[in-house]
Amino acid sequence: MMELKGKKVLVVGLGKSGLAAALFLRRKGAQVTVSDVRSAEALAKDIPALLDEGIMVEAGGHGLLTFRRQDLIVVSPGVPLDTPELVQVRNFGLPVIGELELAARFLQGKMAAITGSNGKTTTTTLLGEILKEAGLPTLVGGNIGVPVVALIDQSTDQTWSVLEVSSFQLESTEEFHPTIAVILNITPDHLDRHGTFERYVDLKARAIEFAGRDDFAVLNGRDETVRGLASRTRAKVVWFDQHQPIPPMPLPGRHNMDNALAAAAVGRIAGLSDETIDTAIRSFKGVEHRLELVGEWAGVRWYNDSKATNPDAGRVALSSFPGAPVVLIAGGYGSGFALDEWVADVLKSAEAVVLIGASADLLQDALREHSKVVRAASLEEAVSAAAGLSRLGGVVLLSPAYKSFDMFKDFEDRGNQFKALVRKRFAA
Repeated sequence: MMELKGKKVLVVGLGKSGLAAALFLRRKGAQVTVSDVRSAEALAKDIPALLDEGIMVEAGGHGLLTFRRQDLIVVSPGVPLDTPELVQVRNFGLPVIGELELAARFLQGKMAAITGSNGKTTTTTLLGEILKEAGLPTLVGGNIGVPVVALIDQSTDQTWSVLEVSSFQLESTEEFHPTIAVILNITPDHLDRHGTFERYVDLKARAIEFAGRDDFAVLNGRDETVRGLASRTRAKVVWFDQHQPIPPMPLPGRHNMDNALAAAAVGRIAGLSDETIDTAIRSFKGVEHRLELVGEWAGVRWYNDSKATNPDAGRVALSSFPGAPVVLIAGGYGSGFALDEWVADVLKSAEAVVLIGASADLLQDALREHSKVVRAASLEEAVSAAAGLSRLGGVVLLSPAYKSFDMFKDFEDRGNQFKALVRKRFAA
């Protein structure tokens, strides 16, 4: 466990993780400074609490001298490591770690970490339910919304910490090795930050690369890229796609069965009975914004899949309603995605498509062979158009296959607005 008392520590980026890290470091006796490119006005809600704890705040940009005067720098997940100031101080030999790495050095008990391009949140939530069903003291956090560092004070040597970890978090790890690491799948994503698919794969591999021989790597043998990572770990490899017995997953889609198999495999490693695992999976209701049933009106089911922020996630959703006439609402922010397979699935599975967002021009051209593609200037207009295109026994599916930042704060905001618009239209 690292010594922090009296050390000068800089936290870069004041999001949820940065704020939690700064307050934790201060409680450990460090001299803490926070640096963020956003203005003091934009950070106004957090600055008073930091100042009250004796934490210095640098807003409106990063000062190189601020960075160089530290013993340790802790980076929030949203801050790329190639930020010029971070590059320079690393060249000077200053240690730079992420919030996940910091937290992992202080968390007590056992850790199960779940990563992958798609399915992380569902699997993390489901595994947490399985462990709780067994009566084990369980904490759930990470990329799912609760900073890992916020779990430290609640952890004991009996605790299981179930963590959703992203490539952004893994990028700034050095020694992170959970007791059990799960890699669900790897498809191109976040290439605007990571540059190449190879780099993205390397970052996902960090979930298992620092593992010891007593740790476990729970991998998807049906995913060629994930299968290739088995040689990059000393952990005991378990192929979750081979797990038996097959759990009775109540949510639709092959991907949800994979999520259930992964969670079940971890439960078995943790020593749980198949009966306990099965009970938890049978009662699982899913997670918000991931193939979430908003409701059914006039014989049409409306689903919120706003968490589908890349084309592969969108393909997963499209495959979940075989035989049903689907009206798809898609489009948003992002670039560099390979669209061929998504287009093929849309042509096969979507009876009609409503396009929104910054990618609408690109997607309209890509879908030029589809017979029923319409444009909408807003999400409200998209809901109205989808209602007119849907028919009895069908599905309206918001599965954007793109990120949300062109029109919304984040994918949660996009999903919440969609649900509100649908309910306003039908449930009034």
